[in-house]
Amino acid sequence: MLPELHFPWLEFSVLLPLIGSVVCGLIQDRSRAQRIAVALGSVTLFCTLGEWIDFAMVGTFKAHDHWDVLQMLFGRDNIFVIDELSAPLLPLTSLLYLMTMLSTLRTKIGRFSFGMTLLSQSIVLATLSCHDPWVMIALLSLAVIPPWIELHRRGASTRVFLLHMGLFIILLILGRLLLGESDTPEEASGIASALLTIAALLRAGVVPVHCWITDLFEKASFGTALLFVAPMTGAYAVMHLVFPVVPEWAMQSIAVLSLITAVYSAGMATIQVDARRFFCYLFLSNSSLVLSGLELVNEIGMTGALCVWISVGLSLGGFALTIRSVEARIGRLRLDRYHGMYEHTPTLAGLFLLTGLASIGFPGTIGFIGMELLIEGAVDVYPLVGLAVVLAAALNSISILRGYFRIFTGQRFTTSVMLRSRAAERLAVVVLTILVLGGGLWPQPGVASRHHAAIELMKMRHVESMSKPEHHAAPAPEHDAVKAAESEPGSETATKESSEASGQTSGSGDADGKVTPK
Repeated sequence: MLPELHFPWLEFSVLLPLIGSVVCGLIQDRSRAQRIAVALGSVTLFCTLGEWIDFAMVGTFKAHDHWDVLQMLFGRDNIFVIDELSAPLLPLTSLLYLMTMLSTLRTKIGRFSFGMTLLSQSIVLATLSCHDPWVMIALLSLAVIPPWIELHRRGASTRVFLLHMGLFIILLILGRLLLGESDTPEEASGIASALLTIAALLRAGVVPVHCWITDLFEKASFGTALLFVAPMTGAYAVMHLVFPVVPEWAMQSIAVLSLITAVYSAGMATIQVDARRFFCYLFLSNSSLVLSGLELVNEIGMTGALCVWISVGLSLGGFALTIRSVEARIGRLRLDRYHGMYEHTPTLAGLFLLTGLASIGFPGTIGFIGMELLIEGAVDVYPLVGLAVVLAAALNSISILRGYFRIFTGQRFTTSVMLRSRAAERLAVVVLTILVLGGGLWPQPGVASRHHAAIELMKMRHVESMSKPEHHAAPAPEHDAVKAAESEPGSETATKESSEASGQTSGSGDADGKVTPK
C-alpha cells in the first residue's frame, strides 16, 4: 500500500476545474465567466500547492490521496498518484493556467473559451498525476479535444492537427497492446518499442514531425496553443509509458532526434518574421533539450533535464504571456520591423527580457543551475552532445535579443489609445519575477528534489547509480572484507589489498575500497 496524503488534494484539483468548465459553459456573459474561471483557478492552484507541501511532509517517493475514491471503487491505489516527478509539475501547470486566464484582456475574451480552458486544465492535471498506462492514454486522447473544438469554431483547418494527434493515439494504443505484460526493456518486443518511440516523437513535436505545433500556434488562439504544449505532457508520457520499458536503442533514437530538433529549432527561431512562429520554435528547442536530457542515463544529466523542465515551463510561459499581451494591443506581431512598444509597456518589456534570459540559463535566474547540470551531464556522455546543447542555447539567446529589440525598441509606436499594463498583468509580472529570480538565487531545494527524482526514475530502468553504492544488488561476500578493513584504524593498505582481491572476482576496486561491479 502506498502512503496517503493528509487531504484529498488531487481529487479537488481535478474536480474543481471540471465543475468550473460546466459552469462557465452555461454563462453567456464572458466577463463573468472570466471572473469565475480566475476564482476557481486560484483555488485549484492552492490545492496543488497544498498537495506539494503535504507530499513533502509525507517524505516518500509516491503517495496517493486521502479518501481515494478510485481506490474505494476499484481496490487500486496506483491510478492517480503523486510522485517526486509530478509534485512540482502540478502547481506549475495550475499557475500557467491561472496566469493565462487572469491576463486575458477584454479585447480577447470573445475568442478565448474559459470553459474549454478549465476542462483542459482538469485533463492535464489528471494526466500529470496518473500512473496507470491505459488511463493515461485515455487522458492524453481527451486532451486533444479542447484545441480541436476551438480550431473548428474558428473555421480553421484541423487536418494537420488531427492527422498528427490521431496517429499519435493509434501508435500509442498499438504499442501498448503489443507490449502486453512486459515491464522491462529486455522483455519488450522490437515492434512495440518502435511504435511507442514514434508516438513519443509525434507528441513531443520532434523533427520531422513537428509541423502540427506551428500549425496550432498559427490557427488557434495564443492562450490555447500555449496551454496545450507548455505543461509538456508528452515528456511526462515518455517518462511513464516509454522510458521504463523500451530498450536502449529506442532511448538513444529519442535523444539523438531531440538534439537535432533543439539545434534546428533554435536556428529557425533566429529567422522567423512572425512572433508566434518565433515563440513556437523557441519552445520546441528548449523542450527538446529537456527530452534529450531525460534520455541521458546518468544522475547529473537527468537532474539537469528535470530542473530545465521546471524552468522552461515557468520562463517560457511568462515569455509567451508577454507576447500575447502585446498582441492584444496592436494585433499579430511581425519581427521584420521595429514596433517601439517600450514606452507604452515597460513592465512587459522587462518581463520579456527576464523570462527570455531565464530560459537560456542566464546566471541568477531559475534556469542557470539546470542548464549547467544538463551540459555537464551531456559532456560526460559524449562531448559533441554537450556542444550541441551549448550551440542550441547560444542560438536561442540570439533570437530572444532579436525579438526584444524588434518588439520594444525603435521609433515609438504612436496611438491615441492607452496601452499601459493592466493591474492583472502587473500582478502576473510580479509573481513570475519573484519565481524566476527566487529559483535562481535559492536553487538548492529544487535541485535536491530533482536529483532524488532522477535517481528513482533511473531505478525504473534497473540502472544502478555509480554514485550511490547502496542501491546495488546483493553484494558479494568480498564486500564484507572491504568494510571490515575500512572500519579498522590505519588500515588503508589492507583496504586496498582487499579491494584488489575482490576485484579479481566481482569487479575493480578504487582507492577508497569501494567495489564497482562489472
